[in-house]
Amino acid sequence: MYYLYGSRPGAPGRLVATFDSEEQLLAYVRWATLSEHDGGRRFEKGSSLAGYHDYRHSGEPLTDDDPAAVDHNPTPSML
Repeated sequence: MYYLYGSRPGAPGRLVATFDSEEQLLAYVRWATLSEHDGGRRFEKGSSLAGYHDYRHSGEPLTDDDPAAVDHNPTPSML
């Protein structure tokens, strides 16, 4: 499983979604990213990353967030 974390300046990252593969995760991030500027990003409204300024991903959990509490394999069609 792959873990997607959203981050905001001055705040710790938070688990926002999980994916079965890294390819799925990266394709989702490409879709959700509207723009990149000044070291931050703007994400599609309604996406798991909406409201965050950047993202990080990992093949292992980085926080104690519950993976069952976030979307698994979200897609644009889930909006």
